[in-house]
Amino acid sequence: MLCCVNPDCQKPQNPDKNKYCHNCRAELIPLLGGRYRPTQVLSDEGGFGRTYLAEDVHKLNECCVVKQFAPKLQGTGPLTKAVELFKQEASRLQQLAEHPQIPTLLAYFEQSGYLFLVQQFIDGKNLLKEWETRGNYNEIEIRELLLDLLPVLKFIHALGVIHRDIKPQNIIRRQIDGRLVLIDFGASKQLTATVQTKIGTVIGSHGYTALEQMQDGKAYPASDLFSLGATCFHLLTGVRPSQLWIQQGYGWTTSWRQYLNPPGKDVIPVSVQLAEIFDKLLQVDIQKRYQSADEAIADITSKLPPLPPVPPTILTPTFTTTSANTAPASPKPNNKRNTTPVLPKLNNNLKTPLLLGTSVLVLGLGGVWYFQTRPSEMSQLSEPISQPVSSPAKNILEVPYLAKSLTGHSSDVNSVAFSPDGTTLGSASDDKTIKLWNLGTKEEIRSLEGHSNWIWTIAFSPDSKTLASGSADTKIKLWNVQTGKLIRTLEGHNDGVTSVSFSPNGKTLASGSASKDTKIKLWNLETGKLIRTLEGHTNGVQSVVFSPDGKTLASGSWDKTIKLWNLETGKLIRTLNGHGGSVLSVAFAPDGKTLASGSNDKTIKLWNLETGKLIHTLKGHNDKINSLAFLPRTALNDITLVSGSSDRTIKLWNPVTGEKIRTLETGSGYIYTVAISPDGHTIAGGGSGENILKIWQTIQ
Repeated sequence: MLCCVNPDCQKPQNPDKNKYCHNCRAELIPLLGGRYRPTQVLSDEGGFGRTYLAEDVHKLNECCVVKQFAPKLQGTGPLTKAVELFKQEASRLQQLAEHPQIPTLLAYFEQSGYLFLVQQFIDGKNLLKEWETRGNYNEIEIRELLLDLLPVLKFIHALGVIHRDIKPQNIIRRQIDGRLVLIDFGASKQLTATVQTKIGTVIGSHGYTALEQMQDGKAYPASDLFSLGATCFHLLTGVRPSQLWIQQGYGWTTSWRQYLNPPGKDVIPVSVQLAEIFDKLLQVDIQKRYQSADEAIADITSKLPPLPPVPPTILTPTFTTTSANTAPASPKPNNKRNTTPVLPKLNNNLKTPLLLGTSVLVLGLGGVWYFQTRPSEMSQLSEPISQPVSSPAKNILEVPYLAKSLTGHSSDVNSVAFSPDGTTLGSASDDKTIKLWNLGTKEEIRSLEGHSNWIWTIAFSPDSKTLASGSADTKIKLWNVQTGKLIRTLEGHNDGVTSVSFSPNGKTLASGSASKDTKIKLWNLETGKLIRTLEGHTNGVQSVVFSPDGKTLASGSWDKTIKLWNLETGKLIRTLNGHGGSVLSVAFAPDGKTLASGSNDKTIKLWNLETGKLIHTLKGHNDKINSLAFLPRTALNDITLVSGSSDRTIKLWNPVTGEKIRTLETGSGYIYTVAISPDGHTIAGGGSGENILKIWQTIQ
């Protein structure tokens, strides 16, 4: 069989005789790089590449692994940068492969618009499959695992590399000699994180990834040691850290010992000394964790009795820690002479992370929490995560936890919205479908199909009976939420519909359109007729929203302005100027007196609507602000502003003082939009990559 290397092909395997893929009709490539024949898909990287099993025809069809990077680049500049970064990553992998417990790099090249990296095939089972076959490990086996892998971590850390995704699936027991091999150093993830502008991915796995890596986006040698500890806990107890993370966040790390004595099962014997080593590996506070592989090895060898003889471990060369490639040391307590960034103090008592990688938000383009960007490997927030200020926001979102990731869309989720009655969640996607979800069961109710292109925006009517959708096909569709039937199609825009919004009384729909149109249209929902067209913007209108009293419409545009419109007369009230880039989102505060605007100039501005004066400029995001939403006043004694950005974070702000309350880092791709349930206790976010539709909930 021959594999199609179109990363979007749903059925890539083809008979050898085919010249074109039987499924997607793409031209098949018999040999990659002139020698590697792809035969089977090993894993799918969420739309930006795949990993294939291949045969090296120059080596008697010896098996190898081909990793494909397909970042959908446009233009020669981004492609040149991608190739450069790809070569850098390949060079790093080539250096790492000097270690016998890391797969050898065989080749890297660009072909047919894709980037490929070829690595040695490791014949053996990964530890997850091994555990599923044989059951839990005992203490001796866990100690052997630690002493086999810790020298590998010492080696890569000395070269300035943090693995960042250690888990049972990424450790293979080599069949020929039983040694453990560390795989998947995330070259494709790092490359995509740097060169993509839309597709996102998580670098790390929930439950196995240290909190500072999730919150700050920056990993240290100690971060890999946490992941190794979580891996050993899984193999020892049979309890998956990912499941505990969903239920408790990082709370499980302080009570992990309870899983040694599960109800109705045999007690798992673990020595006091090994338990103490686990305690230190699993510290949430990085300052209290082992800072290097050497520290962990020293404790294991000094506190525990010798093990039976094991195969010799590679002698790692001595590297200085001053080169540009050196991994950063774990942060130390701050002092006047220390220039190392200091991580924020972490609360070990939290039952869930303050930052949610696959949290309870729903990523989208039309008004929900949306995950959009991924900083490069060593990126860092411009400021530490704030502790909650003395604000009512403390009562809602103090301990958010992941309720569920909703699966069903096959491409990016561009918009998410809650029905006003709080029973239904809607999501719209590049896959041209809208899905309705039951918020009680978290199950899909139905899928709405009818648009012929990407769906960019959705909104529910105030009575929750109608859903409006806007698409790149220039059309607006109105749907019956209860039956899923199409009510009518509204036509009149000359470019894609970027935003739709219902008036508070449910009688009028406002729509904004992209750059070839630049107009706002108001529609009578009883008749489907156009009421009027508002003209004044000189570029695409990205966001339209009604004021709470229904008398004013605010619009944000790529022309860098915000306009306020009198809906009774259709006249322009005023134009708000101040952003240095496109205005991507506007939102009214619940009292209708303040307007928030977010821009690709990386700032949020708060405006006094009576005077048109700027109140505050909020800075803290490192990339464009794609979405804004206010927590409802019913949830808090005061109001809180939520922002979603392409810097992969969501921030909560006190709009009265302009202070940041907290930063949540999603770690799951770009944040296109954020939305909050009517009671303020559920947050939804949709976006790209794996688990592209997510819901967080809060302690009530």
